[in-house]
Amino acid sequence: MATLQTIGAQEIHTAITRLATAIAARHPGPKKLLLLGIANGGVPLALRLAAQLSVLGAKLSVATGTVDISFHRDDIGRHPIPKEFAPTHIPSDVHGATIILVDDVLFSGRTVKAALDELFDHGRPAKVELAVLVDRGRRLMPVAADYTGLTLTTAATEKVVVTLDPTAPARDSIRIQSPTTSH
Repeated sequence: MATLQTIGAQEIHTAITRLATAIAARHPGPKKLLLLGIANGGVPLALRLAAQLSVLGAKLSVATGTVDISFHRDDIGRHPIPKEFAPTHIPSDVHGATIILVDDVLFSGRTVKAALDELFDHGRPAKVELAVLVDRGRRLMPVAADYTGLTLTTAATEKVVVTLDPTAPARDSIRIQSPTTSH
């Protein structure tokens, strides 16, 4: 795939800070939040957001976990469950909890719908919000993010690839790629 555009680490870090600041502003009091990263791309972002909330001095008790959507995908026939997947791990009871689902890219809305299905298999939260690093539009389902780091305009055929390097954040990048014409 040919890369059309690359967004660098500094702009990504600014977007993550913007997300954390918005979360802290909406949840100012001492309460418990569960940041659940949608596997796989949302997991490193959830960890970064939790760390950034701590840096901001947010008066929140933040726990992070993982939501695996493999068994709730509506395209499972075309895309089988990968051999290596991050199983759902929710660190505390979801009943009555405030949960923020976290993902790297919001596109059609199907991933979020699958994440909600998986989450509600574990109980009934009081509130569920959505935080995304990149909203690329082109929704196929009525889903909107509560917190958005970056908004990009892309063609339906383009791919947005987010890399959040856990050991070297200076290598973080977002690439917009077009499909190749040769096979």
